[in-house]
Amino acid sequence: MNQMNLEQARYNMIEQQIRTWDVLDDQVLGVLSVTPREDFVPPQYSALAFSDISVPLGNDQYMMPPKLEGKLLQSLAIQPTDSILEIGTGSAYVTACLARIGQSVHSVDLFADFAEAAREKLARHTIDNVTLETGDAAAGWNTDNRFDVIAVTGSLPTLHRNFHGLLNPGGRLFVIVGRPPIMQALLITRAGEQEWNHESLFETSIPALLNAPQPEDFKF
Repeated sequence: MNQMNLEQARYNMIEQQIRTWDVLDDQVLGVLSVTPREDFVPPQYSALAFSDISVPLGNDQYMMPPKLEGKLLQSLAIQPTDSILEIGTGSAYVTACLARIGQSVHSVDLFADFAEAAREKLARHTIDNVTLETGDAAAGWNTDNRFDVIAVTGSLPTLHRNFHGLLNPGGRLFVIVGRPPIMQALLITRAGEQEWNHESLFETSIPALLNAPQPEDFKF
């Protein structure tokens, strides 16, 4: 695809997929416009970089569709001074977008090859405010740090509270909760030391984080 066609495909993605899902924030649309999604999809799927699908990444993992990435970014209302924790680096496209809006990103993925590929992609685009780490964070992440924003890029079958305490006061957590076919996207905001507000955003369905805690089976 030549450069003119690339830019037309990117424009169409934003206008026909992302805007129509009520992603209208200028900052979010701007970062999606300048972050080359085609550089973050696996090479064999480059023709699908702007398609309204979940692109396979390997390890039985997938990129979110573009409209869902836009919704995530808009919902979190990221500020230039925000510190961000991302659970699930994946392709590193959302990582790059988060890094271009916020102050710093700490991104964790279960797969070392994803983290290594992310390091190369981010360096290629001179994005240097991201720390990458490999580990299993589906049930929470062991750190002494707190964050202004937490973005969970895979779903959780049941909502646990192991991310809640990692938020600074006023901090926001985006997470998708439930089981197929219908899940709920939630925005959880820390209102006080022991108080969190929950807002239901929209319905969707994406694969669960591997090793995510499961709801207890109902017993009579």
